[in-house]
Amino acid sequence: MENNSLVNVKFREILTWTVYPGVMSIGLMIYYGLKNYGINVFLSSYVATIIAGVGLITFFELVLPYRKEWLPSRSDIGTDFLFMMLVQVLLPYLLSILSMSWLLGFFKNNNWNLADFWPHNYPIWIQILIMILSGDFLRYWLHRAAHTWTFLWRFHAVHHSVHKLYWLNLGRFHPLDRTLQLFCDALPFIILSVSKEVLALYSVIYSIKGFFQHCNVDVKLGWLNYIISGPELHRWHHSTNINESNNNYGNHTIIWDILFGTYFLPKDKNVCELGFLNRNYPMSFLKQIQAPFIKGIDTVQLE
Repeated sequence: MENNSLVNVKFREILTWTVYPGVMSIGLMIYYGLKNYGINVFLSSYVATIIAGVGLITFFELVLPYRKEWLPSRSDIGTDFLFMMLVQVLLPYLLSILSMSWLLGFFKNNNWNLADFWPHNYPIWIQILIMILSGDFLRYWLHRAAHTWTFLWRFHAVHHSVHKLYWLNLGRFHPLDRTLQLFCDALPFIILSVSKEVLALYSVIYSIKGFFQHCNVDVKLGWLNYIISGPELHRWHHSTNINESNNNYGNHTIIWDILFGTYFLPKDKNVCELGFLNRNYPMSFLKQIQAPFIKGIDTVQLE
């Protein structure tokens, strides 16, 4: 029995270090496999995201949880599913159609060809690296502003209302907050006519990385915590302690936090409570849509 227990501990330790690169690699292999088989690149990216991002991360949240008390309740799942479908899936799709039809017409009427500003001939992975660094630079400052400017915070507070982290509540954003994010990390690249192959591959990386950032999986990234904005860093960003939560603003990468002095990863303790000091902040979908318009509904003090 003692030997079995030792083996289980050792196996769990190995998993904590291999889950992140393993799942990301599986997602990329599925994408490339489907793409090379002749499947449309966007359909390939969706399938890869669902299997690797949704399927495998859900599995590891059940078998390798960071905290068992963070497993979602049925009501949590229902609300998070609404946010995911309406705010994370439907809203970006509608905004892309509406904004692109207007913007492309505007650019055409003014004889602007913004596609020339993008390095289309660069290798695909270089283009994705440029997207990650430039998009994250814009998202970093938007995210930081949302924690310092009261008007923006009221909308961003919806995302910080959760008391536990798991991949599905990644999508819990107010529609206005999500719209501003899209203007930083999606629409600029569509306007620049980034190829569908680059956008599809970027989508796989973006989605799986995002699910991991919020996941309730016992993941260790080691030195990658100085490059990737992963779950070990992001948990501190959701702390009720403002000295802890007003850090780690990075979406894809943590590089901008390191450069601008907001990197936070203590080695001698774990994050405690998440969310607001006000534990009565509304948690249902409709009430969270209304919450930003109710002054003082949360008790977090901004810097």
